[in-house]
Amino acid sequence: MPQIIFLPHAEHCPEGAVIEAQTGETVLNAALRNGIDIEHACEKSCACTTCHVVIREGFGSLEASDELEDDMLDKAWGLEATSRLSCQAVVADEDLVVEIPKYTINQVSEGH
Repeated sequence: MPQIIFLPHAEHCPEGAVIEAQTGETVLNAALRNGIDIEHACEKSCACTTCHVVIREGFGSLEASDELEDDMLDKAWGLEATSRLSCQAVVADEDLVVEIPKYTINQVSEGH
């Protein structure tokens, strides 16, 4: 089973985390299943950027993003060359190192 290493994030995983992922599941689903509550305002439908993450290692093992995801990513805060929407990034057979950005763009956040 591949592992996903989440780098420390003040709100979502202050100590960082190493979790087991199932091949074929999304980074977001693996995170949620392991108590890392990455925001996902559009309920995983690729209609926002709240689940934006940066893949620091293992990016090449992911299937390429499609045009819809690329269009959404263009609106993400802190976009990098290895940015993905975690609801669309499907885990393959390699370990991943993932950084959750400090900020997200959410026009209506229920977390306040």
